[in-house]
Amino acid sequence: MTENTYDVVVIGGGPGGYVAAIRAGQLGLKTACVEMRAALGGTCLNVGCIPSKALLTSSEKFEETKHHLAVHGVKVAGVELDLAAMMAHKSKVVKDNTAGIEYLFKKNKVEWVKGAGTITAADTVAVSGGGAERVLKTKAIVIATGSEVMPVPGIEIDEQKIVSSTGALELSAVPKRFVVIGGGFIGLEMGSVWGRLGSEVTVVEFLDRILPPMDGEVSKHMQRILAKQGMKFKLSTKVTGATVTDAGVSLTVEPAKGGTPETIEADVVLVSIGRRPYVEGLGLEAVGVAMTERGRVKTDGHFRTNIPGIYAIGDVIDGPMLAHKAEDEGVVLAEMLAGQSGHINYDAIPGVVYTWPEAAQVGSTEEQLKAAGIAYKVGKFPFSANGRARAMAETDGFVKILADAKTDRVLGVHILGADAGTLIAELGLAMEFGASAEDIARTCHAHPTLSEAVKEAALAVDGRPLHI
Repeated sequence: MTENTYDVVVIGGGPGGYVAAIRAGQLGLKTACVEMRAALGGTCLNVGCIPSKALLTSSEKFEETKHHLAVHGVKVAGVELDLAAMMAHKSKVVKDNTAGIEYLFKKNKVEWVKGAGTITAADTVAVSGGGAERVLKTKAIVIATGSEVMPVPGIEIDEQKIVSSTGALELSAVPKRFVVIGGGFIGLEMGSVWGRLGSEVTVVEFLDRILPPMDGEVSKHMQRILAKQGMKFKLSTKVTGATVTDAGVSLTVEPAKGGTPETIEADVVLVSIGRRPYVEGLGLEAVGVAMTERGRVKTDGHFRTNIPGIYAIGDVIDGPMLAHKAEDEGVVLAEMLAGQSGHINYDAIPGVVYTWPEAAQVGSTEEQLKAAGIAYKVGKFPFSANGRARAMAETDGFVKILADAKTDRVLGVHILGADAGTLIAELGLAMEFGASAEDIARTCHAHPTLSEAVKEAALAVDGRPLHI
């Protein structure tokens, strides 16, 4: 068993882990990253964010070509789906991205230690399963092992007929009936993919609305839009059982508050009720690392656990399970370990749903502001009044800005519409610098662009939009 010494050992090669390792390498720290997958990038690059966005984009192009190009004067006949080619494109995108991380590791002198890491002491990580077993001695251990799919009690995922998001990315044929358990980000995105390709999609959600973390108005309008696209919803409904048959899956459901059960027949069922921290095999209990009641690694606000020398970032600690949140935490922690200071404004972390149209938000929702007793003003502007959106024939949705009633400081922004995920970046920057709605309103936006709807919503906070 070989032994090596490092300044930093990162356990996990996902967005939080690999970015932390790269930044540590840039700062001159001798760094190793322990990853047990065959490729770097974690869930995000291998079976999450990246492949799902590849399929979302490809399926959008198929849907547009088949149903929406005529309005632009483009007539297309005989449109056919080549699912194998679509999957091949997705796989190439994944391969190119993961290979890119390997290159960046070499460039920044980060060693990829292949295998599963177990913390055996505050300064020691034992690695096994990647070939020769190794012991890594280090000044700092960073836990960045991410998250895994949350199971539904009593329902076994076989990745064939009952699938997680991983299996939903690998289907070899378009299922006629595709049922999604869970109306969150991942469920709606994968439902959109297979719906565009021909599936009859039904979403079963325990709560009385889809997209629970998002602003209520966005949630309501998104459901209407997806329903027009053909997606069906069974809200306030719980799944009580699933039976796999030769024909597919028989799901037993009933009202969330109790009532008469019913059966939903499906060819494929996607389990998508959320994710939980992945801490299996890390040895946290043995070394005494404290955990929260929700099963996350407990940290002090500076990523330090209760054991000196052991840190944690990303999905394993409190906060939204978002790749970009983990990346920023990885950068800040690496800088702290190098003797610098770092900062993250958790109120300015955006969230995006990559359906079409997209939904994006940053900051507080109306529901949160009301619960906190904060007085606020609302400015809204519809994309139906935006020139560029009309030219694109993408007029669904709106921009909504919430600003403090007294100071005009932006407290939250919610966008439902084409390219909302890109548009939200301007608002994250605005909130990072403590901007007011008037600051945004007085910033010149190019014409004609979708971003003009942001400016108009900011003007609307003061009751003076120009184009409605």
